[in-house]
Amino acid sequence: MKAQTVGRVVLGGFMVTAGVLHLTTQRAEFQAQVPDWFPIDEDLTVVGSGVVEIALGSAFVAMPQHRRTIGALLAAFFVAIFPGNIAQYVEGTDAFGLDTDRARFIRLFFQPVLVLVALWGGGWLGRRADERRAEELATEEVDVHE
Repeated sequence: MKAQTVGRVVLGGFMVTAGVLHLTTQRAEFQAQVPDWFPIDEDLTVVGSGVVEIALGSAFVAMPQHRRTIGALLAAFFVAIFPGNIAQYVEGTDAFGLDTDRARFIRLFFQPVLVLVALWGGGWLGRRADERRAEELATEEVDVHE
């Protein structure tokens, strides 16, 4: 199994796990991370983002033929929730053991990494476009013949 596939499956599994935690045992922790200025109810925000994480994560794993689209959607999702991470740092909100400004600040650097892993796992980074297109065509041929 190539590294890009492993990265896609690991990130997908991470997202499903995070989504389930949004809906169950870590719900209050995730609610604490919703910025005060966000116009949607904290619980609705956490439930909605959890559902999106489960959907994107499971699709990233189970639908490799759509990895480019799902990888791009995951990257966009990570960008969309980044203001919440910034707010957690600026507002000094404690959640998930991030109880110092230093810890909250360091966490900010992980979001761009998630964006890059989503794009890489989706096939947007790391290979030339013509190689990527040849692989897509080969995958389409396999799907047609199955």
